[in-house]
Amino acid sequence: MTSRFNVLVTPNFERQARSLRKRHPDFSPCFLEAIRILGTDPHNRSRAHAIRKLEGISKGEGLYRLRIRRWRFRYDIYDRDVVLLYCGLRRENTYR
Repeated sequence: MTSRFNVLVTPNFERQARSLRKRHPDFSPCFLEAIRILGTDPHNRSRAHAIRKLEGISKGEGLYRLRIRRWRFRYDIYDRDVVLLYCGLRRENTYR
């Protein structure tokens, strides 16, 4: 049996997501996939997801990053709560 985590969003995240939904039709399916993943395995114990614990970042700034296709989701984990802080597109110059 898998343990469940509560996935919460900040007001800033909600504003970002609302804006991205309007401009990018592929955002909503990726967001739903992110909620599914973070609700079951936010620490990536299964090693099945593109999740990284970021170095040099403190809690409250998005200590973890989930990559789903071209989307990035930053979040923190507090006990059984996963708090989404940022969503956005991968930078265009990342792989040049």
